[in-house]
Amino acid sequence: MTETPTRDELIALETSYWEAIKAKDGQRTAALSGETSIVTGPRGVTSIPQAKMGAMTEDKSWVLESYAFEDVEVSTPAPDVAIVAYTVRQKVRMDGKAQEMRAADSSTWIREADGWRCHAHSETFLQG
Repeated sequence: MTETPTRDELIALETSYWEAIKAKDGQRTAALSGETSIVTGPRGVTSIPQAKMGAMTEDKSWVLESYAFEDVEVSTPAPDVAIVAYTVRQKVRMDGKAQEMRAADSSTWIREADGWRCHAHSETFLQG
């Protein structure tokens, strides 16, 4: 029987993804992503293959300088499925311009034979 992951384990998993983004570690983000991930955000809905996710992470036109999670909610509807939702304050630099943003994010993780993979991520920018 598969053990249901703890809240702390799932938050650590989400954090490791953000840390890989911050470090521009495309190999790590690709490894943590599903074969194809569905991403929703300001540009609509996109299906992103693992290799492209890694390349997007390494793109030098933007940098994640810092982030902080708030109001984290975790749901495990099945032992091998987890949803992590939160608000995030992030400081980024896009094309050399510093920006601060606040967003509501959610990630859907599925445990595969060789570890957890993020198969869907959604981000909605918040006012203020």
